[in-house]
Amino acid sequence: MIGGILRSAKVRFGLALFGFFVLVAVVGPWVTGSLWGVSATAIDYHHLHAAPSALHPFGTTGTGQDVLAQLVVGARGSVAVGLSSGILATVLAALVGVTAGFLGGRADQVLTVLTNLFITMPSFAVILIVAGYVQGASWLVIAFLIGIFEWPGGARYLRAQTLMLRNHDSTVAARMLGENRRRLIVAEVMPHLTGIISAMFLRAVVAGIFAEAALDFLGIGSADTISWGTMISVAQDQNAIVRGYWWWFAPPGLCIALIGTATALVNFGLDEITNPRLRTANPAAVRRFERAARRRARTVREVAA
Repeated sequence: MIGGILRSAKVRFGLALFGFFVLVAVVGPWVTGSLWGVSATAIDYHHLHAAPSALHPFGTTGTGQDVLAQLVVGARGSVAVGLSSGILATVLAALVGVTAGFLGGRADQVLTVLTNLFITMPSFAVILIVAGYVQGASWLVIAFLIGIFEWPGGARYLRAQTLMLRNHDSTVAARMLGENRRRLIVAEVMPHLTGIISAMFLRAVVAGIFAEAALDFLGIGSADTISWGTMISVAQDQNAIVRGYWWWFAPPGLCIALIGTATALVNFGLDEITNPRLRTANPAAVRRFERAARRRARTVREVAA
């Protein structure tokens, strides 16, 4: 299964790009601080709002702070929020959706009402209000709030898939043999949902990064935390676009866009593998079919002659 997924060029490139940002988030601050010797908060009074140069490859901010160092340190905050909220949202979606679809009856009705209740809520507005009341909300609080309101759509989709798998021949046969519900869910249902859940997790991570950037841009969060959203917010407050200081906001915006592109490529690749309508033919198989067709046509002509 994994080998078949990794044969897709889109999936490989998307995972490599996403893994690069995760690696930057994990070891990047150590590289810039210990090896490069540049701090994200250090001020260079001789190079205020300086353009990219050999000394500062991505330029400096209005207070003389290195943009590249802030970009690397900010990756940890943004990726941490995205991964944490994505894990929380995916776990909740799987628990609620699979449980509701497999159990049915009263449990399905209660969980469906709960899912619909969360879907109808203006999630971003609620997150904005709650985070605004929490003064200096840490990244864990932001990730928790995002994840709590991010799961309902995935839960509905998993419920629909589970309803079909519950009546599959193998599941019905295992139920008739006396298998308990927990084993049926783990052994018969979940293996068929791994591709859907993995794609759902990647979408949830990107949604969490986007939501975190939007909240930081609006001034919600800890002022001591550096993230891509806070970098864009500071650039907007200091009129970077009007003043032509593109290096203040372009790098963090590009990083957010690249993470979105990486997850989109992975999702497209998974769709092509799992969806027969989107699955592309193997070029080698197409060439073999064409050669066989030409041989058959040549044989028919020889027989006719």
